[in-house]
Amino acid sequence: MTDTLLRSVTERRFLVSAWPWRGFAYAATTAVAAGLLWLLLAVPLTPVFSAAVVLYTGRTSGHLIVAAGLGLVGVGLLTLLGPRLALAMARAERWRLRLVGDAPLSPRRLSDLYTDPAAWRAVASVVLLGVVGPMWLGVLGVIGLIVISTPFSVEHRISIMDSLAGIVGRAGGGLLLIPVLLYLTALFGGAHAALARMLLYPESSEELVEVARSRTRLVHAFDAERLRIERDLHDIAQQRLVALTMQIGMARLDLPPSSPAAAAMASAHDQAKTLMAELRDLIRGISPRTLRELGLRAAVEELAAASSLEVRVDVASSRLPAEVESVAYAAISEALANAVKHAAATEVTVAVRRKADRLLVEVRDEGNGGADPIRGSGLTGLADRAAAAGGQLLLSSPVGGPTILRVELPCAL
Repeated sequence: MTDTLLRSVTERRFLVSAWPWRGFAYAATTAVAAGLLWLLLAVPLTPVFSAAVVLYTGRTSGHLIVAAGLGLVGVGLLTLLGPRLALAMARAERWRLRLVGDAPLSPRRLSDLYTDPAAWRAVASVVLLGVVGPMWLGVLGVIGLIVISTPFSVEHRISIMDSLAGIVGRAGGGLLLIPVLLYLTALFGGAHAALARMLLYPESSEELVEVARSRTRLVHAFDAERLRIERDLHDIAQQRLVALTMQIGMARLDLPPSSPAAAAMASAHDQAKTLMAELRDLIRGISPRTLRELGLRAAVEELAAASSLEVRVDVASSRLPAEVESVAYAAISEALANAVKHAAATEVTVAVRRKADRLLVEVRDEGNGGADPIRGSGLTGLADRAAAAGGQLLLSSPVGGPTILRVELPCAL
């Protein structure tokens, strides 16, 4: 079974399913709810209509004062009662939407009656119920009257046989109109329910928010795991490698310098020291200690000093949130590495500026350009990290250069 009335129209077994009856039930309750809505709105709208009548019938200053007073009373009542009435109708609509959909609907809690967007969506649903609802109900009513009255629309001045034939023909036509009425009821009611559901229960936007939150949680978990790996490498693997290097060095002292074992031990000692340096660089790349302790500017200056290019650094010295610093540092590191490997650049400019509640990171090199995120995973991974942090990555790299990588990140003051 499909999960909404509107989707059920496309099913072959629609006419023999329960959906037509559910559609008629929704149409009937729509008529009742719309009538009740207008009955309740009569209280605040009566002064407004009265003010319009006074303005239309009289032009004196007294009439204007009376009209203004009635208008203020009506607007005040609408302001006071409108949102509360809309929320009450929204709760009733939640019950009615079960008639045309199988998906569960969770109740909404408002933080404020006048500033919460959910309250204004409820007001919009009231407008939908009170204005659009009677329109499609009127169309269905006209079609229903045609179906009912068709068999009896026979002229009395013809013979009995002709009358019977006409009745049968018109009855057949009326029966053919019944499926049309059923489908139109499902279409109109399903469309109305879909709009009401979108206004009152915007699941799609909430799902997107939850996806963004889950992606952020995954990034945080990845950062925490990365820090754990860095600590394990530093505290365990690196310390054992240092001890091994010292033992090899001490063993070299006990061997004659001219012996074959001494040469092999010297080679092993050099390889151990090289491995220790590589491990230290790996640890520094996983979680730069300078970034954690001194901030983004010091970490970028360290990158610039280690680069083979001439790097000009323009970064503010103030500390930023750790997440923002981590993403910004990763972007700058990736951009500098790409400039060395692929761009054939000789000069790179790194600029980091805070503008309102955004952090702008820009890396520009004068290389040969032509950078394409599709051909490598580095820029794609950076774009994902920036998106998980609520920002975005922009890249301009025409053939011939320059290449400009720009990362915008939210950075609350």
